[in-house]
Amino acid sequence: MKTLLTPLLILLLAGCASVVKVESGDTTVDSRLVVTLEGPWNRIVAPGLGPAQIWTMEGMPVDQLMIYSGLKDGLAIHEERTGAGSSAPKSFVFRSPMQPDEIVSLFEGMLTRDGSSFTLVKLEPATFVGIKGFHFEYTLTRKLDSARLSGLGYGAVSNGELFALVYQAPRLTFFPRHQAKVDQMARSARLKAI
Repeated sequence: MKTLLTPLLILLLAGCASVVKVESGDTTVDSRLVVTLEGPWNRIVAPGLGPAQIWTMEGMPVDQLMIYSGLKDGLAIHEERTGAGSSAPKSFVFRSPMQPDEIVSLFEGMLTRDGSSFTLVKLEPATFVGIKGFHFEYTLTRKLDSARLSGLGYGAVSNGELFALVYQAPRLTFFPRHQAKVDQMARSARLKAI
């Protein structure tokens, strides 16, 4: 998490990032995934955030929703860091034949690259984007500040591409405040014909 938050904070402070309000109603994410929103969200727009769109209700780093709209086979679920002085962190690459537990393990690996601790609470079959998918719930203790977060995710693989929503926030106040909105968004998710 720290690996995502540090560059985001730097970008925001440097003025390279912007926040775009996403209004209620039907919203298309990356021209492929359509979700219905009950209430506005804020989308963080900045270079180098990786393959997911990052949305927030309360502001970063309080809560975040990662939306994957058609991650192709062989791509990492996180930003790949390269350049002088960067170590080669483990890459968490999506493969289309992966089972739900393997995909959840990718998210676990990404979220714990900074030393945070992840506990899977639930993994079950669920319909997502109109097809057989999965739902999972987890807790995360952030290494950066020892904050205890709750999280949930929905995902499905369609035509070899990963579609997923992953939301996390501090477990006592913010997570329960927005959990129903994320669940409703996941129930409304559908794919546009290409």
